Amino acid sequence: MFLFNLMFWLCGCGLLGVGIWLSVSQGNFATFSPSFPSFSAANVVIFIGTVIMVTGFLGCLGAIKENKCLLLSFFIVLLIILLVELILLILFFVYMDKVNENAKKDLKEGLSLYNTENNVGLKNAWNIIQAEMECCGVTDYTDWFPVLGENTVPDRCSRENSQDCGRNSTPNGQDLGFIFLFQGCYERVKSWLEEHKHVLGTVGMCILIMQILGMAFSMTLFQQIHRTGKKYDA
Repeated sequence: MFLFNLMFWLCGCGLLGVGIWLSVSQGNFATFSPSFPSFSAANVVIFIGTVIMVTGFLGCLGAIKENKCLLLSFFIVLLIILLVELILLILFFVYMDKVNENAKKDLKEGLSLYNTENNVGLKNAWNIIQAEMECCGVTDYTDWFPVLGENTVPDRCSRENSQDCGRNSTPNGQDLGFIFLFQGCYERVKSWLEEHKHVLGTVGMCILIMQILGMAFSMTLFQQIHRTGKKYDA
């Protein structure tokens, strides 16, 4: 029980460290959504790392001290996390169409902040995702026209990333000798998730197994301490 939670706690410390590093290094991993400005990669990693670290600490301390209160708290925290995960998963699949619609709308609204001050992180995030995923805009490249001007897209919307190569781009994308990226990033990311769903499913299953094992270990130790206490009382 102690070794299991020690590993759990170390993982939380590692994630927290990575999140803090992302937060203080640069704004490359900022949020895409103007409705949720705090929902950035760095903040998400910091939150997950903190929850794992606190949960692992409760389990470690409860195991080494053989404290029933801490073990029960550890079990309850894991149970709450598990229930929240299941509820969010169910809601996501039930309202998938609505989630897709609202997500696209919110991301398009976020494009208007691309060249504004104090939003360098958002600009870098769009540049990174468009370059790495080989996509342009939310649904397609025309999403950038109301933001940057007619027939103008970010330079990262080309396979040959050069200065001002996205200006005055023709609809067929063949000007200036570069190949234009037509596919929208939203569908591109969805396709990537679909292609790697087996990996994501394996990771999710491993997390679920760890949570169930943690709950089982804590209850087993709780019952053993409880029975031992009864014998001592007798």
